[in-house]
Amino acid sequence: MTPVDGLDPVRIGIVSISDRASGGVYEDKGLPALQEWLGKALQNPLHFQPRLIPDEQALISQTLIELVDAGCALVLTTGGTGPSPRDVTPEATVAVADKEMPGFGEQMRQISLRFVPTAILSRQVAVIRGKSLIINLPGQPKSITETLGGLKNEQGEVLVNGIFAAVPYCIDLIGGPYLETHDAVCKAFRPKSAIRTRSPSP
Repeated sequence: MTPVDGLDPVRIGIVSISDRASGGVYEDKGLPALQEWLGKALQNPLHFQPRLIPDEQALISQTLIELVDAGCALVLTTGGTGPSPRDVTPEATVAVADKEMPGFGEQMRQISLRFVPTAILSRQVAVIRGKSLIINLPGQPKSITETLGGLKNEQGEVLVNGIFAAVPYCIDLIGGPYLETHDAVCKAFRPKSAIRTRSPSP
C-alpha cells in the first residue's frame, strides 16, 4: 500500500465472531456491515483483513494477535459480547491487552440504551495492544452503524457522538497512521495542535 494524495494507507482487521455464521448455518452480516461503514467514513486508502471465526476464546485471542502483528492499526470485532456462556469476546480481547480503554464501551452502551434497556447487558470493551486499537462492537449491523457513527436528528445534527469520532486521535496517540474521515459520516475530533493540513494536489 502506498499513500494516495497525502493520505496514509490503513490496514484494518475486521472480525466477525459467531458459531453459527462461521459454521455456515446463516450468512454473516457483520463483516459486510463493518467494511461498508468504514469505506464510507474514511478517506484513507483501506486494506481490510477479514476473519469469520467461532466463539472460541483462545482462537479469538490468537486472531487478534495475528491481526496486530500483521500491521493492523485498528481491529474491530462484532459479536460475542453478551452474557451467555458462549459470549467470550471481551475476555479474549482483554487477555491480549497492554491497556484497557473503558470509555469506548461506556459510550456504546449509552448509545444503545436510547433504543433498548437490555443494552446494559452488553460487555463491549476496547484495548490497546502495541500500536493497535482493538474495539468490540455489537453484533447487529444497525447497532454497528449507530455505535460507530452516533445518532443524528432529521436535520443531520449530531445528537450523540459515535465512538469513531475519538478513534483517529487515539490511533495518533499510540503511533499509528493519521486517519481522515468524511465529516458527513463521522467527524473525527482532534485538538487543534494535532490536526494536519494536507497539501493540495498539483
